[in-house]
Amino acid sequence: QVQLVESGGGLVQAGGSLRLSCAASGRTLSGYTVAWFRQAPGNDREFVGTIRASDSSTYYADSVKGRFTISRDNAKNTVFLQMNSLKPEDTAVYYCAASVRSWGALIMSAQWQYEYWGQGTQVTVSS
Repeated sequence: QVQLVESGGGLVQAGGSLRLSCAASGRTLSGYTVAWFRQAPGNDREFVGTIRASDSSTYYADSVKGRFTISRDNAKNTVFLQMNSLKPEDTAVYYCAASVRSWGALIMSAQWQYEYWGQGTQVTVSS
């Protein structure tokens, strides 16, 4: 089993940046596909992006493409979500999730595809 803990959330003004961390314990995260999802009040949880274990390839939702970047530091057993040019509509609880499965032509963008989840971290972007 792998345990995930997110951190780095907070309050930021529109146009600002935040970096979220997803730290793993119990297993080495380097062998897992990791994704970020977010959930705004009253909305369903939505896919943000994912990073593949084998070669660290990434894929992003259109809403964050060009502004958000996912990376991993295997030495720290951590995956990061760098968020730049933040907008008020990015306000949400952000969750990281991990899976032993990998993706190829079909991106793993659905919640059910991930076995392990963190507790979430709140990001609030003020206008």
